[in-house]
Order: sequence, then structure tokens, then C-alpha cells
Amino acid sequence: MKNIFITGPPGCGKTSLIIEIIKELNLNAGGFYTQEIREKGIRKGFKIKTLNGQEGILAHVNVKSPYRVSKYGVNLQDLEEIGVKSILEALKKNKVIIIDEIGKQEMCSEKFKKAVILALNSKSKILGTIKLTSDSFTDKIKQREDTKIFYLTKENRGKIKEEIKNFLERD
Repeated sequence: MKNIFITGPPGCGKTSLIIEIIKELNLNAGGFYTQEIREKGIRKGFKIKTLNGQEGILAHVNVKSPYRVSKYGVNLQDLEEIGVKSILEALKKNKVIIIDEIGKQEMCSEKFKKAVILALNSKSKILGTIKLTSDSFTDKIKQREDTKIFYLTKENRGKIKEEIKNFLERD
């Protein structure tokens, strides 16, 4: 097993769990995670943040784009120039690769999908989040023999965190 993905309903804490694990283990990792953009308590979109501090807009209600997921326009430029680039750089440096997340917005990009497949097929360990709902791209990832999927709930959070940390600490 070299690929670990966390899934679960929106808002169950997948991203915060990954960030905690990275900090607690002081992981030599690259890649990206996503964060909500909120204005006056209302979600307006999502940021993409790399582990080396780059930041961009993944999707936003005000982004004009032919790629839309729900009310959000997907910003392929930032996804590819920041997110995809961070995956490829982590791959070159043989780091643990963080991919948060493989979701509807990210899958608007063919470059993103290709980078994910390259990472999955590499020797590098992957820690990521993957959308709960089914589609052909994510179903193939979930069915890989080198991949383990954790379904996150508030009740099993501590147990999953320890399992993932143990996995990442092993060579």
C-alpha cells in the first residue's frame, strides 16, 4: 500500500486531518490542499495552497469559466500552474505527495488527471482526499491494489489519524 486517500461527506474534516498529520510528522512532503473562501460566513469558493506557500483560487462564485461545478467557476489556470505543478515538483524530489482533493472541480483539468496518474504510478507515497461520489476516474483510483481508502467520521477520526501516521512513518 503506498497511496492513502481519505473520503467522507463534505465538512467531515478531511483537509484538516491531512494538515494535522503533515505538521505532527514534520513530513517531507509536497503537493497542495484546498481551503474554503468565506465572506461574511458564506462560502464563496475555494483556495488552492501548496505546501511551499504558493496560493491561488481553485474555484469561486465570481470566476468566469466554461468549467462550472455547482455555483462555482473553476479556475483551471491556478489549478494547473499551482496545484499540478506542486504534484510534479514533489514527484521529482521523491517527497510524500499531498493531493487534496481529487474532486469535481479538480477533474475539470486533464493536466490534473494526468499528474494524479503519474503520482499514483510512481514510487512516492501519496496522502490525499478523494470525493465520496462515484465516477469512472475516481472509481479506478479507489479500486487500485496499491491504494487504501479511509471513510472519515467524527467517531473514527483519531483511529484513522494514527493508522495514517503509522503508514507514513514506515519505509
